[in-house]
Amino acid sequence: MEAVRIGLQVLLVIGGLFLTLLVLLHKGKGGGLSDMFGGGMSTSLGSSSVAERNLDRFTVAVGIIWFACIVGIGLIDRFSA
Repeated sequence: MEAVRIGLQVLLVIGGLFLTLLVLLHKGKGGGLSDMFGGGMSTSLGSSSVAERNLDRFTVAVGIIWFACIVGIGLIDRFSA
């Protein structure tokens, strides 16, 4: 059971770093910190590109995997004591 826990912890760290990278790749929607770095300069016509939609889907998938790792580690801690 310890190998599963270590595997989930490694996946959690890698997933967290990858999730941070994916969030930073998103286009700024205006307002907030994205304007400070010039993200508010470009205007969107209300439709997102195929790449942006795929990035959204991939970010959600990695987020779900990240959350599942947290739940898995919690369950292992709860029932292995």
